[in-house]
Amino acid sequence: MPNEEIRIHGIVQGVGFRPTVYRLAKVGGLRGDVCNDAQGVLIRVSGSQTSIEEFIQRLQQECPPLARIHQLTRRRCEDELTFDDFVISSSVSGVVKTEIAPDAATCPQCKAEIFDPFSRWYRYPFTNCTHCGPRLSIIRAIPYDRHNTSMATFAMCADCEKEYKDIENRRFHAQPVACHICGPQATLERGDSQPITASMFSMLDDVDAVCTLLQKGEIVAIKGLGGFHLACDATQEAAVQKLRQRKRRDRKPLALMARDLTVIKEYCILSNQERELLESPAAPIVLLHRKAQEDNGESSIKNPVAPSVAPGQKTLGFILPYTPLHHLILKRMNRPIVFTSGNLSEEPQCVDNDEARHKLGRIADYFLFHNREIVNRVDDSVVRVVGDKIQTIRRARGYAPAPIQLPPGFNSAPQILAMGSELKNTFCLLRDGQAILSQHLGDLENAATFKAYQETLNLYSNLFEHKPEAIAVDFHPEYLSTKLGKELAATHQIKLYNIQHHHAHIAACMAENNIPLDEEPVLGIALDGLGYGEDGTVWGGEFLLADYRSFKRLATFKPVAMIGGTQAIKQPWRNTYAQLISAFSWEDLKNQYTNLELLEFLQQKPLNLLNQLVEKRINSPDTSSVGRLFDAVAGAIDICREECSYEGQAAIEMEALVEKNILNFPKKMLNYPFDIDVFDSIYCIEPRPMWQALLNDLQQQITPQVIATKFHQSFADVIVQMVDKFCQENVINQVVLTGGVFQNCVLLEQVSKGLERLGKTVLTHSLTPSNDGGLSLGQAVIASARISN
Repeated sequence: MPNEEIRIHGIVQGVGFRPTVYRLAKVGGLRGDVCNDAQGVLIRVSGSQTSIEEFIQRLQQECPPLARIHQLTRRRCEDELTFDDFVISSSVSGVVKTEIAPDAATCPQCKAEIFDPFSRWYRYPFTNCTHCGPRLSIIRAIPYDRHNTSMATFAMCADCEKEYKDIENRRFHAQPVACHICGPQATLERGDSQPITASMFSMLDDVDAVCTLLQKGEIVAIKGLGGFHLACDATQEAAVQKLRQRKRRDRKPLALMARDLTVIKEYCILSNQERELLESPAAPIVLLHRKAQEDNGESSIKNPVAPSVAPGQKTLGFILPYTPLHHLILKRMNRPIVFTSGNLSEEPQCVDNDEARHKLGRIADYFLFHNREIVNRVDDSVVRVVGDKIQTIRRARGYAPAPIQLPPGFNSAPQILAMGSELKNTFCLLRDGQAILSQHLGDLENAATFKAYQETLNLYSNLFEHKPEAIAVDFHPEYLSTKLGKELAATHQIKLYNIQHHHAHIAACMAENNIPLDEEPVLGIALDGLGYGEDGTVWGGEFLLADYRSFKRLATFKPVAMIGGTQAIKQPWRNTYAQLISAFSWEDLKNQYTNLELLEFLQQKPLNLLNQLVEKRINSPDTSSVGRLFDAVAGAIDICREECSYEGQAAIEMEALVEKNILNFPKKMLNYPFDIDVFDSIYCIEPRPMWQALLNDLQQQITPQVIATKFHQSFADVIVQMVDKFCQENVINQVVLTGGVFQNCVLLEQVSKGLERLGKTVLTHSLTPSNDGGLSLGQAVIASARISN
């Protein structure tokens, strides 16, 4: 009788895979065993060839909801298996090659149980099974067994242990399984440490009390799956303003959580794809289009969202409850709550109870704690739908650390560590034809974030027993990630690869679109805030003919001074002034536009000092950054002109002004012309004529909405013109659109449509962010390609 050993690689631990194997093997009358080991799942079976073939076919078809089979290999065993039945064997350690499942939102069965008064999980906020619950956030080591998680300190009661061992139960070997008797507990505390008395509010339990507190306008810090969140009633302006003031977050949009889709539909327009994302196991924040106001400017919504939730935006970021704790809190809540990361602005999310008391004590009126340790900090993911394609803005809970399969040619890639960027950092481990991206870690210029980055890097290295043969870093010598990468390479005496920022953006997009290693070069258009160029200048508006190994710079935008360096990122008017004096004589501008409000504003600034900074190149590097060009236009039409309170605010709020119905007007009515010149032997897009037309519109008091719309369309048009020009000189079939600027939906859609009219295949991001959150993937594949060269 045939005997086979079947090896399964993928997300197959902690997701109910072994019980599925057991059930199918028993149905097929097979003998043998199944076990977890460091490589994934190992199955040994004995039976008829027909039964084995049917078993494998059904295993692939009936894979558990959270499982992912990435590779299935079979080997004929010559020795006879000595099993009388099919059994589940103990886990085996070894060299780690398996994957860790992301945390998963509460499944429908567990949700039903927490609201069933006859269930022993009734109102238990940590109910879970093999189809849902914590994974990455609680794991310390592989294999994914209870003793390797933060659930190790909670001994199962007799009832939980019985279900844990019951092969027919969906909690069979669900490592975090627990109940009211034996599991973690939630407790409510006041922020001022005063005792809570039952007379303060009517409540079923501490979790239910949170709903009452939110309805009363209080701010509650809630410990969840991967960290703390700060919550308040999103319809109470006073509560939202209080949260903003205490958290020191002036205008950056706040995420919202709603009890169910019915509540969300009161506020936003929902497509089928957006609904599926909200209800998926990943349960990300989804950016949704707000419902339009009435003609009189008033909302028809019964409990409208407070104006300060998302000022200057046409979208709201909604998330559904993804743990039983959240479901229980929102059971009685018929309106949305603010649900934002529990941290001071720009710092990492709090994960420890004492840390939260210390850092959030002046923000939260109350705390809802629990006593299950969060081993890995995991923030909420953020996505949106552009056209019919998912665009990932922040890749974290629900998606990380699920691996990304690398394209053909990378199957035998060596182990590589890519350190990522300075902002929106992730790092990447390359191994076995896969890329494992960390969850979003944040901006490393913050000391607490950099410390968390190092801790997470160490944890991943240990979890996956990753021993890199090479390290890839950004070309910028002052990035903290670059400095740390250089230290690690020197310490371990391994090869270091310096990767140009925009080449990495393009390579990341190529990799997630499965472009083979030896494919012909693509045209990559990388538009962002800034990246260090190979010539030592600051790039940010690049057209590169690129493959994984190298690139050729074909064109850029006219370099303009960033007056004051990083101050120009925070104060858009600096970019407006820099663009104007780069294009025109200031005296000519004053003569031509005598009473223009913009010039009157700029005249109040210390222009003589600014001119000296530019002339003497003092902290005012030239940059081709498109991000700064968008800031300059936003400043010109008085969008965040004086100062931005968060990165990209000016461009984001300008995009929100775009009138999409105007985009359908004839092109000649929307034309702000750009010139295409030659600069340093490459093409250069010159915005001077655009500024002339825009200033004329300002003088004629054209509305900011129309100007923003004309600029977006004209900018998209010049990108398409530039590509058309290249196509006459090069063989270009595929065009990559990447970089943070392409998170602008209007721009992405208009450029994509224009390129498709040229007959080009357009490659964009979906699995990874187009911003610096996807940069580490590009660094890793470029280093791998150069090693194999």
